[in-house]
Amino acid sequence: MTTREVEHEITVAATAKEVYRLLAEVENWPRLFPPNVYVEYLEREGDRERIRIWATANGEAKNWTSRRDLDPEALRITFRQEVSSPPIAEMSGTWVIEPLGPEETRLRLLHSYRAVDDDPESLAWIDEAVDSNSRAELPSLKAGLEEAARTAELTLSFTDSVRVEGSAKDLYDFVNEADRWVERLPHVGTVKLTEDTPGLQVLRMDTVAKDGSTHTTESVRVCFPHRRIAYKQTTLPALMTLHTGTWQFEEGDDGVVTASSQHTVVVNAENITRILGPDADVEQARKFLRDALGTNSRATLEHAKRYAEARR
Repeated sequence: MTTREVEHEITVAATAKEVYRLLAEVENWPRLFPPNVYVEYLEREGDRERIRIWATANGEAKNWTSRRDLDPEALRITFRQEVSSPPIAEMSGTWVIEPLGPEETRLRLLHSYRAVDDDPESLAWIDEAVDSNSRAELPSLKAGLEEAARTAELTLSFTDSVRVEGSAKDLYDFVNEADRWVERLPHVGTVKLTEDTPGLQVLRMDTVAKDGSTHTTESVRVCFPHRRIAYKQTTLPALMTLHTGTWQFEEGDDGVVTASSQHTVVVNAENITRILGPDADVEQARKFLRDALGTNSRATLEHAKRYAEARR
């Protein structure tokens, strides 16, 4: 068997501990890796974990499962694809985080892999894919790590919830059936929903603001009947550089369902004054986005609540 081992590296302007933390906490991945839409933990035991990753590739949403071993002392994270897709027979790797100074880190990405049947042409194809993907991934990862490390004030997370005397399934259906939002939600102008693979959706829509202006967004959504829908916007309004979120439906012991809408947003600081006026600052941008996104979320939740309670 021919096993290939390759290495790529980049220097990041952030502390080694911060780089390790951001990579170790998979909830950060949609921010750090542009193709990543959503990551969930399947198993966690100490420093070992099994995760499922959803990401876009050539305009389509794909998912796979990996196992990871975390070593916070050595600042290393090893990973292995649980099931590799041909022509890859096996793929594993390691993130190695090395401090170069107080605010500078060398980030090394190691890959180890082999081809199905040791086919030379397949191995050459994997060589090229790993090299091109790593060369494309590391600069965007560097940018994401540096932004996340220095711009905590630009990051905003919040949740809106309602209690519903109806079923989680009906609430889920209301949010899942986004192709019917034009008739169901007054703040939605147009919608295009594509679902080539069950549970993986691309949602493009025009949202109508209070002032009558419209904003076009596109999201990739990962759907988990009948409990959760996670999404990442791939076409964003100008005031954001990131927008991810989840719709969650949890039934309590009393039979009442809590329906929640959670958002994580990163403010686009360069566009604040252009959009909100010459005197606007980060705090005003945070408030504006909290109000705008929260208003739409609460409206959707209230319409979903009425829909579900009418079907009790």
